[in-house]
Amino acid sequence: MTYKQAQRIYGIQGRSTVLVWLRKHGNLDWRKPNLPKMPSAKETPAQQIKRLQKELEDERLKNLILNEMVDRFDGEYNAGLQKKYLPKQSKSSEGKVK
Repeated sequence: MTYKQAQRIYGIQGRSTVLVWLRKHGNLDWRKPNLPKMPSAKETPAQQIKRLQKELEDERLKNLILNEMVDRFDGEYNAGLQKKYLPKQSKSSEGKVK
């Protein structure tokens, strides 16, 4: 569709309205539509496993670093940042909790 056809179809009266809009917001070449690029082929299971293993290792390192930072901060400033775990309940009291 040309810009003149668009003017006729949509009832746009201004001579340059469509062209101004195209220059501002769009693509002037209407013959080749800009389709979004399709993502490359899906990764194979082996590639996915390798990627997930790398992500897991990265997260482990991140966790190790963060834990070390908390330990050092806690040691230097006695801030009490470590999570305080509740003692395990005895078997006799487990039935009483609802």
